[in-house]
Amino acid sequence: MDRFFRISERGSGIGTEVLGGVVTFATMAYILIVNPSILGSLPDGSGTTLDHGQLVTVTALVAGVMTIAMGLFANVPMALAAGLGVNAFVAFTLVGSRGLTWPEAMGVIVIEGVVMLVLVLVGLREAIMNAIPDGLKRAIAGGIGLFIALIGLVDGGIVTHPESGTIVALSQDISSWNTLVFVVALVLIAILMSRRVPGALLIGIVLASVVGVIINAIADKTPVPGAELPDSIAAAPDFGLVGDISFNVFDVVGFGAALALIVTVLMANFFDAMGTALAIGREANLIDDKGQLPQMRKVLVVESVGAIAGGAGSASSNTIFVESTAGVAQGARTGLANVVTGVLFLLSMFFAPLAGIVPAAATGPALVVVGALMISQVAGIDWNDMGIALPAFATLVMMPFTYSIANGVGAGMVLYTIIALGRGDWRRIHPLMAVVAALFVWYFARGVI
Repeated sequence: MDRFFRISERGSGIGTEVLGGVVTFATMAYILIVNPSILGSLPDGSGTTLDHGQLVTVTALVAGVMTIAMGLFANVPMALAAGLGVNAFVAFTLVGSRGLTWPEAMGVIVIEGVVMLVLVLVGLREAIMNAIPDGLKRAIAGGIGLFIALIGLVDGGIVTHPESGTIVALSQDISSWNTLVFVVALVLIAILMSRRVPGALLIGIVLASVVGVIINAIADKTPVPGAELPDSIAAAPDFGLVGDISFNVFDVVGFGAALALIVTVLMANFFDAMGTALAIGREANLIDDKGQLPQMRKVLVVESVGAIAGGAGSASSNTIFVESTAGVAQGARTGLANVVTGVLFLLSMFFAPLAGIVPAAATGPALVVVGALMISQVAGIDWNDMGIALPAFATLVMMPFTYSIANGVGAGMVLYTIIALGRGDWRRIHPLMAVVAALFVWYFARGVI
């Protein structure tokens, strides 16, 4: 096992990898609740609403299989699950606005995944990644850190979107039990990590969950959402949605409109995964001297297959999850951590009622701490060079402010290209960089996901 996963070579140990895999699963388990709630939120054109139990099953199934595949094939600690941006696009654009049935919408995801896989196999996707300047790569990592920190703060009830006044604000319910659980977990994790206690993130998540369950048990209402013991522990998985796809989208909306929908979701998937993979690779010390991830080709192959599998399983496109950095922060460096995470996802099919026992107030602090670790990457950016400083800054702020990794990547690449052309330094623009920047202009012009 050590030789296959190169555990010792990467300065890790089997126990550390197992712990990292468990932590990654703990921070990703919310997808077992969120994905079914999004995809099951509205009926399609035929009046069909996807069954919640079936959605939990396929969400766990595809995430488990693809996460294990990433670990075995690419040997990196990068877990996959249904991407939140794309699943919302499937539900509210393909089905809600365009009137597709659920099988037709999932067919769009399968087609997009096949196109993305072809781009990887011919080397185009990896070549585009290598064309990105190192400063932008570091900004991508830092921006993702800010993004997941914001997610953690919102989940913990610290930051909210008020009905009037400022765009975001400190929650008016800052003294609630839910916020108290968040703060206690955050302080505990910070202290444990500063003392280099193994399993700091997992300890914080577990203890916060226990505290939340206790508070809910003795309180009149439910002050800590999600921290509730289920009525039953186990349930048989229902695979009824697997393979329920259709490729009639071209007949339903026309060839041009169908092509536009496919390209739009392709653009979002394309750069979300690349940016996330690079950020995780940098945190795991897997980046080489050229600022590249040696396993990138294999990573992108599996991620592309994840889109195909997600569509075929009716779980929506599966992509690399930024929450994998939680496991990396715990010490995960190899694909063994992925195998552990994947097995836990597969087991969760049989324990679907337990999927919601970990409250957001418990996982939120872990995301904030990991975000703090990731922002350190921006120290390597040349802030005295406005040609890279401004694009890097745009990348950093656009991710959390627009709630999209792809938007941040696109803003940075477009601004970098424009500034380089404006000061006559066109030689620093890689041809692929120019092409991608142009595609992002189109992407922003037609409306993003």
